[in-house]
Amino acid sequence: MNNKLKQDHYKVKAASQQSSGSGNYTSGRGAQFNTPNRFLKNEKTKEHIEAIDDWEETAQPTQYIEVQPKTIVNKVESPDVGMSYSMNPYAGCEHGCIYCYARNVHEYWGYSAGLDFEQKILVKKNAPQLLRKFLMHPKWDATPIMLSGNTDCYQPAEQTYRLTRGLLEVCNEFNQPVGILTKNAWILKDKDVLQEMGKKNIVSAMVSITSFNEDLRRTMEPRTTTAKQKLKVINELSSAGVRMGIMMGPMIPGLNEHEMQRIMKASADNGATFTAYTFIRLNGAIKLLFHDWLYKNFPDRADKVWHLVEQSHNGKVNDTRWGVRMRGEGSIAQLVAQQYKKYGKLYGMNAEDWSLDRRQFRVPGGQGRLF
Repeated sequence: MNNKLKQDHYKVKAASQQSSGSGNYTSGRGAQFNTPNRFLKNEKTKEHIEAIDDWEETAQPTQYIEVQPKTIVNKVESPDVGMSYSMNPYAGCEHGCIYCYARNVHEYWGYSAGLDFEQKILVKKNAPQLLRKFLMHPKWDATPIMLSGNTDCYQPAEQTYRLTRGLLEVCNEFNQPVGILTKNAWILKDKDVLQEMGKKNIVSAMVSITSFNEDLRRTMEPRTTTAKQKLKVINELSSAGVRMGIMMGPMIPGLNEHEMQRIMKASADNGATFTAYTFIRLNGAIKLLFHDWLYKNFPDRADKVWHLVEQSHNGKVNDTRWGVRMRGEGSIAQLVAQQYKKYGKLYGMNAEDWSLDRRQFRVPGGQGRLF
């Protein structure tokens, strides 16, 4: 084990002790501790657990924190994610996917990328109103907007707040094109409005499927729906006229990369027509969280998986270079890319020339626009 990895082992151990002195594994959560927030100067920590008698901790329920942001639509600068604008009605995500890149963003709100990300969910109560105001701008050109560019818009909070529903209703009213990415079957509750938008070619949706192994799914993405339910979503919405695709992300060597063919075939059989994938990368605090999760859940193969990830990022577990960071490089990453291309062609994925229709956009009460 190299010196850098030894340092990371110590960091993980120290951080884990801060939030779980008993060492018990918290089921239903991806992260098992709170990583330090790089933006905070002062934080409470357990330096010597055995000397603290009055530090009592129990499993924390999810906390919904209502906020009133000033904007909801964000311009996306990254060329790797295939979107120009995104909107996210929730910050933080109860799904608890251990690999989620959005965890690091939670630090900007003053929280940890670890358990805080799953337990402290910021609810943007005025999201539909902000979107309506944004779309009223006379210079807006109806560029497609991505729902869930950061966190899942159909996470459990949606069952209470229905903000995603409100955003879709605004988009349908304006004929604003929108894309959706989710891991949750709750999207079926909006089948009616999605069907209307599908008829106008102003919506497409992707379901994220990373594994058909339920034991892996439960630990890696603890509060997402099953792969079986995800296939049901694809089948039902595609039958309703909504263009459906799948996101296979991330592919993790030694854990789920061998499932790519099965996922693509099953999705195509259920009506998916387009695909995308990402290769695992562990940036920021996610490096410590994933390392801790991997060695606790898969001690028999943890070293192998970790080193395969390193081999795919030039000896590291993260790469910041545009065009490379989401795909990796080297023999393992190339093998995944070859599988993706081969089976995509075999199952007729990404064969159609299709795009969301911007021409129908109109401000309610006004005239339509020509582009």
